[in-house]
Amino acid sequence: MAKLIYSMITSLDGYAEAAEGDLGWGAADDEEVHDYISDLFRDVGTYLYGRRMYDTMVFWETADALPEAPPFVVQYARQWQAADKVVWSTTLDQVSSGRTRIERAFDPEAVRRLKAGSDHDLTVDGPTLAAQAIRAGLVDDYHLFLTSTVVGGGKRFFPDGMRLDLELVEQRPFAGGLLHLHYRTR
Repeated sequence: MAKLIYSMITSLDGYAEAAEGDLGWGAADDEEVHDYISDLFRDVGTYLYGRRMYDTMVFWETADALPEAPPFVVQYARQWQAADKVVWSTTLDQVSSGRTRIERAFDPEAVRRLKAGSDHDLTVDGPTLAAQAIRAGLVDDYHLFLTSTVVGGGKRFFPDGMRLDLELVEQRPFAGGLLHLHYRTR
């Protein structure tokens, strides 16, 4: 059975989205981090998105065609394009990427069936959708890319009111100050 992975860049104080501004770290130009993420998620077959995260990630549908796109951007774009995408939204009428479908309501049992029937891992991206998957006991692995910024508020990486017992599997610091922490559900 495939694993469901939750991964986000996260502030030092635990926010996946800052209340004001960004998380204070520019991932877009960091080749070391891009290469690491491409390798880490190379076998992902399906991305599960909420509407806002999909709107952010759909950039990768055409990123490989940008005239100045460096090889690491082209590589990740092609990986993203090759995967299936499911977007949960009550307002989105159509998608602007291939291999993408819209779902109107989050159904934990449907995600369980998707995991059980998949030969490749899945990711859930965005703190709101991930909170639903975490509460349903669907998330197997957590990948936090921890910045050195404290933002003081926003949307938390982990949902409030949840207790999770996790095992640290791996950690990796990057030259730019980012720290990758990989946890697995016990």
